Amino acid sequence: MKKILIIYLLLFTNLSADDFKLEKIVQGLDRPWSLTFLDNQNLLITEKPGNIKFVNLKEKIIKDISHNLKVLEDGQGGLLDILHKDSIIFVSYSENRSNGMSSTSVARAKLNTEKLSFKNIFQAQPPINSGYHFGSRLVIKNKHLYVSAGERGQGMIAQDFTKHPGSIIRINLDGSIPKDNPKFINKKDWLPEIYQIGVRNPQGMSLSPFDDKIYLTNHGARGGDWFGTSNFGENYGWKILGWGGTNYSGTKIGPKWKPGFTKAIKYWVPSIAVSAMTIYKGKTFKEWNGEALITSLKDQSLRKIKFNKSKFIKEEIIFKGNIGRIRDIKIHESGDLYLLSDKGELWKMHK
Repeated sequence: MKKILIIYLLLFTNLSADDFKLEKIVQGLDRPWSLTFLDNQNLLITEKPGNIKFVNLKEKIIKDISHNLKVLEDGQGGLLDILHKDSIIFVSYSENRSNGMSSTSVARAKLNTEKLSFKNIFQAQPPINSGYHFGSRLVIKNKHLYVSAGERGQGMIAQDFTKHPGSIIRINLDGSIPKDNPKFINKKDWLPEIYQIGVRNPQGMSLSPFDDKIYLTNHGARGGDWFGTSNFGENYGWKILGWGGTNYSGTKIGPKWKPGFTKAIKYWVPSIAVSAMTIYKGKTFKEWNGEALITSLKDQSLRKIKFNKSKFIKEEIIFKGNIGRIRDIKIHESGDLYLLSDKGELWKMHK
């Protein structure tokens, strides 16, 4: 057991008159990646090397939960997203498929704060020997689970609808395949789990409580990060499109956008290394309701995007460089925000 260290830090945004506090709740985590609330006092946190932590905010305790996942921590891979719904825990992770091969996989387990017995419900095929671009976020909409699966550094595989990497996946909560997925409507050659193709490394995904749409952030190459929507049977264009970015060698990838491909709401050139996101709804920052809150790794910022349908309106930087590289952001039922930092810290943002 560890006692939770609480530190108060008062910060002011340089873009509005609203003040807020950042409160450090937990420190000493090992490369935390995602968090999910069980209720208003308890939450779970994943650590990239493969650990799941239980945190009780009231009693100020933290403990390990054992599990049976075969996690391969390789480069950007490891234990990634975690999601709680109706006493079921879902996780995405880079699964060890033997001989250095791995896949973005998803498993589920019945909630138990001592031991989680996971069963796989999705494996991205084919397994690939790469430590790059796993994604991966999980969102539940109605009775479906959406999974963002990165293209593993393989580029044009994101245009291959007979392979999972580089796509948005849509399955039922038990892992079965929805009968109204694109394959069964107008994309007969697609794999049955694929909902959308042409993404690179989508590290943020969230369901909006305002319009019931799923929103994404996608990590580009040298530039070309974007924020947009997940759309049935569509194609974001990677690696035909570069979204304004270039290869790391400096060579051009392709146009920012062209007709026939999904157009993002907002692009960032140069890259901010966009990571997690949420569409805010709450009382604490009620003036932000309906706006996207987007986190960054490279410039360590929290950004607010105002938009109307698919039209970008305004971007504001709420803070930058205060808590390190921000890996995840979630909204507490109170309306307060909780953020995970690569520095091994959990922060609470409130007024």
